[in-house]
Amino acid sequence: MFWSLCLLRHRAEELALDQKLNHESAISETADPRVRRVADGAVVQADRQNPYLRLFKSNVFVRDHERALKFYVDLLGFSVLAEARFEFGRWVAIAPPDGSAILALIAPNRGAENYRLIGRPTQIAFLAEDIYAIYELWRSRGVRFIQPPQPQLWGGTFASFCDVDENTFDLVGSDEMSREMEAQRRAHAERLESERRAAQEMEIAKQVQARLFPQNFPALQTLDYAGACIQARQVGGDYYDFFALGQGRLGLFVGDISGKGIAAALLMANLQANLRSQFALAREQPQRFLQSVNRLFFENTVDSAYATVFFAEYDDAAQRLRYTNCGHLSALLLRRDGAAEWLRSTGTVLGLFKEWESPTVECQLFPGDTLALYTDGVTESFNGAEEEFGEQRLIEALTRHRGQDAESMVASVIRDVQRFSPQEQHDDITLIVAKCRG
Repeated sequence: MFWSLCLLRHRAEELALDQKLNHESAISETADPRVRRVADGAVVQADRQNPYLRLFKSNVFVRDHERALKFYVDLLGFSVLAEARFEFGRWVAIAPPDGSAILALIAPNRGAENYRLIGRPTQIAFLAEDIYAIYELWRSRGVRFIQPPQPQLWGGTFASFCDVDENTFDLVGSDEMSREMEAQRRAHAERLESERRAAQEMEIAKQVQARLFPQNFPALQTLDYAGACIQARQVGGDYYDFFALGQGRLGLFVGDISGKGIAAALLMANLQANLRSQFALAREQPQRFLQSVNRLFFENTVDSAYATVFFAEYDDAAQRLRYTNCGHLSALLLRRDGAAEWLRSTGTVLGLFKEWESPTVECQLFPGDTLALYTDGVTESFNGAEEEFGEQRLIEALTRHRGQDAESMVASVIRDVQRFSPQEQHDDITLIVAKCRG
């Protein structure tokens, strides 16, 4: 195994190297704190404020790509990354095992100026973790070395080899660099393992949160209802639920937690736990239900945490809806004749104030009416022209799909939103559709 340094370094005589080290030694003794000298004498800048920059590629001119690829891939263990054809000919990008830099293999046409560069020193050096092991491995595969590994005055080991087109390369080894590479490899492995564990934990969190959404749907005679939540990230802060309140009553709930990602997901789980713990109160004293939920949410979260909430109680026999809108988007009630009504906010959000109350508003539903509860991920999705989906497009989508059952309507409207905003989803999309029937 080796790590490509792919630095453009002129091969120097030992005397020149010694003079260079003496010069750098003098530099290292300066008072500039940004300059430090490492063990092999190289001077590096300690200042990390500069923009990130790395070597992208170095050109190697060859006569025949297929012949050259057999050498680099089969003998040296490189990988082919990409290839293309340009006016000057074919271009193939290859990379050593660590993938830190790219060699571009170019086969210039005969007579071209670059054709004369084939078979010359490339001034490209590879850094080997174990130069002697690489030397023996490559030599056993048929790689021709011009110079075997030899110790240098600057403390490292140096060798040179050539490819099938007689292009020459340097192979460098250094104990100090090898230790640094080993440390980098360990750090890289630890980072990969950390990312793997984080991804695994995130997947578990996603599965756990999915179980917080309603699993059972109490059957009603006069209401066909369904809901869905499409999260922008693996976990999110939108929440919806359905509650069997007894005596033919159903609770419909949709909430949007402040924030995004893990923090919002934790708050969402807290809100869901508060709702479920107050379930009996919702059955017996609906007017006190949200007051108790607010108090628990206020006491168990940080001061800045809050949730916008829409809670409605539907009476199956009377086809009556009683609702409380806690700072949430207005619910949309699409009447059977096409008229649209908005069920607007009746009070402030949950969780910001210990004492909270809000009036309950009542409205009558009729067969053919459609109720839509949603979060801002629906109406505030935007297209490439920075136009929002908006309430009017939501009305049009509900009208267009109103012949479907509630579950199909939810899926169709969400598809409309996603087609309107095909780019990366920025917010959770949550939608409940409830259709009143005779």
